[in-house]
Amino acid sequence: MSRSLMQRELALFSLYRVLEAALLALVVFSPWGEALGGVEIAAIAVPVSLGYLVASVGLLIHARAPNPDYAAHATVGIGVDILVAALTSHAAPDVAPGVAMLLLFNVAAASLFVNLRVSLLICVAAAASLLIGPLVGLTSARAPTRPVAEPLMFALGLFAAASLTRLLGKQIRESQALADHHEAEAESLAEINELIIRRMQTGVLLVDGAGHVRRANEAALALLDADGDPHGRPLSRLSPPLALRLASWLRSGSSDDAPLALREHVDVMPRFVRLLADGDNTLVFLDDTSLVTRRAESLTLATMGRFSASLAHEIRNPLAAISYATQLLEESDAIQDGDRRLLQIVHQQCVRTNGIVESVLGLARRERARPEPVELVAATHAFVQDYRLIVTDDNASLDVDCESACVRAVVDPRHLHQVLTALVNNAVRYGRQPGEPARITLRVEDGERPCISVCDHGPGIEDTALAQLFRPFFTTSESGTGLGLYIAHELCRANEARLDYVPVPGGGACFRIALSARRAALRG
Repeated sequence: MSRSLMQRELALFSLYRVLEAALLALVVFSPWGEALGGVEIAAIAVPVSLGYLVASVGLLIHARAPNPDYAAHATVGIGVDILVAALTSHAAPDVAPGVAMLLLFNVAAASLFVNLRVSLLICVAAAASLLIGPLVGLTSARAPTRPVAEPLMFALGLFAAASLTRLLGKQIRESQALADHHEAEAESLAEINELIIRRMQTGVLLVDGAGHVRRANEAALALLDADGDPHGRPLSRLSPPLALRLASWLRSGSSDDAPLALREHVDVMPRFVRLLADGDNTLVFLDDTSLVTRRAESLTLATMGRFSASLAHEIRNPLAAISYATQLLEESDAIQDGDRRLLQIVHQQCVRTNGIVESVLGLARRERARPEPVELVAATHAFVQDYRLIVTDDNASLDVDCESACVRAVVDPRHLHQVLTALVNNAVRYGRQPGEPARITLRVEDGERPCISVCDHGPGIEDTALAQLFRPFFTTSESGTGLGLYIAHELCRANEARLDYVPVPGGGACFRIALSARRAALRG
């Protein structure tokens, strides 16, 4: 039994004792005392009734104090009751049966707060107080006013009442403890459920029959981009498209399977369920389609990684054969100088293609990069010279803009070459005005993080595509694979670098590679 409940019962018991004391005072001091029973020994009855009234009030005040000792309070209180009952029965024999009845309840109530041994001692003391008067009458010359069997019956009733009360009290305490335990478990489970719902990646809304939001978890707030607590706010204001979809479901009972655009770049798949079969409240589940898309991308990338590993052998063998054949042709005296230069280009591109294959395989296996100190200005110039060999001037023009003569960084040079190739290829393909060659500038900047920016003067990138630029398989071209920027982004991450798109106010597109300086490594 909880302490608050026990204290409340103790206070009620003490209040009942005050009423008993008031009734005794009424018998002693009332002008109708003779009618109520009469007092034979006023010298005893008067101080006893007054003292009992004061003691009962004091016990009531103590019972309402914070954290009282219940057993001690009950023992002291019942001791006072027994003493008062014995003295009152002696001073007013006519009211002795009524006093015994009142004492019967007090003994039963006190048994709730004490152990079995103390409860039996209380019963013995109470029975003795009831038997003292008749036993004294038997030994005196005065004729007894009551038969001895009467107090014996009351004594037997005291033991029976105390035993039954203790048994019932024990059962009540056990039931209350079990109920408290179940309540605590239910509260704990409710907290766990609320935490799970709040942390779910699926948005959850509880909407009442009037269309007002009653509950919403964190994912729903993020998807709706709600400002503040949405409790009590109409769903039609938070998300009009979702409110229309919910109204359609309530009317027809069938849900549209098409994704719903809550706001820009945020699409969800809403699902609706009645909270109760005959209730008006509706649970709205918002599944973020981007999570599903990312899971599908992960599966696709894993499949691509396994496919790449199995295909690597088939790709490397032709590349090795082409590279070996070009080397043999370069050693031939029958090859003219112009053709020899073409053979060098073929050999270089074989080596570069083999590096791309190695990078894709490393990305699929999540191999770590092998960074080393690189001088970015020289590396950028070397890249531009190599790239000009495969791109004519009427197709694209490449320029290098350097703020410093020497800019050092730490990066895997193979990965840097592949990232630059992917960015420049995109600029050549998409960064040109109609009828004009692509104008591309590679800008090298020094700073806390050395940067290489690849900028063009084309039409730029639409705002709707910015959020998905580095997503795998995203492309705006019918012939593109959607892997170029994604692989470039992942290669930068492998080298502790960042690849960002930088808006250009005057038009065009600009991608910036922010590399790691690692000054300590460079000094070494």
